[in-house]
Amino acid sequence: MFKKRIAWLLLIAFLIITLTVSGCGGNNQSAGGGKQEQQNEATGTEEDVIKIGVFEPMTGANAAGGAMEVEGIQLANELYPEVLGKKIKLVIADNKSDKVEAANAVTRLIEKEKVVAIIGSWGSSFSMAAGPIAKDNQIPVVAASATNPLVTLGNDFYFRVCFIDPFQGRVMANYVYNELGARKAAIIKEVSNDYAVGLAKFFTDTFTELTGDPNCIVANVDYQTGDQEFSAQIQTAAQAKPDVIFAPGNFTESALIIKQAREQGVNIPICGGDTWEAPEFLEIGGKAVEGAVFSTFFTSEVPITEESEKFLNEYRKKYNQEPSSVAALGYDAYLVIRAAIEKAGSADPVKVRDEIAKTKDFVGAAGIITLDENGDAVKSAVLKKVQDGKFVYQTTIEP
Repeated sequence: MFKKRIAWLLLIAFLIITLTVSGCGGNNQSAGGGKQEQQNEATGTEEDVIKIGVFEPMTGANAAGGAMEVEGIQLANELYPEVLGKKIKLVIADNKSDKVEAANAVTRLIEKEKVVAIIGSWGSSFSMAAGPIAKDNQIPVVAASATNPLVTLGNDFYFRVCFIDPFQGRVMANYVYNELGARKAAIIKEVSNDYAVGLAKFFTDTFTELTGDPNCIVANVDYQTGDQEFSAQIQTAAQAKPDVIFAPGNFTESALIIKQAREQGVNIPICGGDTWEAPEFLEIGGKAVEGAVFSTFFTSEVPITEESEKFLNEYRKKYNQEPSSVAALGYDAYLVIRAAIEKAGSADPVKVRDEIAKTKDFVGAAGIITLDENGDAVKSAVLKKVQDGKFVYQTTIEP
């Protein structure tokens, strides 16, 4: 009897141990699976997800520009959410309108999120700050509206779907020379902004060539990003008696410059570049910015392609307003990356980069995109004018 009891006890003990070990083994497998899923999520290798990073100024002085580009990118992601049978996940990082934060944002997207490509940024300075990081890590980046030539120059991993400032500078110099009859110009530029400094130079080079006068720029004055008071710059420019003022800079400061100039009785025509196309320019400038002319990338009044029509219809439906040029460019930047992944048949960043570089005759919302040897798009420019509190299309200038 005693032996039978011992046998039963041993059998029960064996069963308990077996079940316990089995249970622990099951728990280990589950925990391991959970850890693997967490690791996959952290490294961007989820089976059905391909990550595309976006770094834009979502806060700070340039937040309006970043928000407009993100609108276009998100719309493209909604309309074209998959590639290679996998979902495309957007990972958006705020560069806070700051060069250092732009570099940090791209570093996080690459090292933490493990994105295969990146879109951004509104503001050439932020793109230039992040460029070397993308190049060193061999992650392709497509800028939507960064126009300074240095964004892509010498960087085989940076591309753009917009024109560059040498062309934009020529467009505006030709406009003021031919349409306004200007022969003397003053420049008021945002000196802390690489975009503004570059655009001012390219305008100056072409205007000097057109006039044949090395002294055609009669005043050249600067201000800093975030400045609110521009009386000194306006008076210096006005006292030089120019026919026109060219004022490349951010939409906020540019609107304030025009408003303060008109309040001081300075009624010289004031022209600028693509950064002026933001609702805040109209809100801040009010009636003072009526008649202001600037160059930009796209107009909803004249759809260029079938993709333009689709973009316009879907944008109006989603946001209940007219799109900005940079929203269309953000949309196109996403489509170019998606097409490159599809052609590569892979999400390997280097293979994606190689396909982006081959982009030719790509039908986008903001026009046909062909990238040159520097990764720059050869695109037409659009002139717009502020009329009755709206941006109104004037004409298109071919490169």
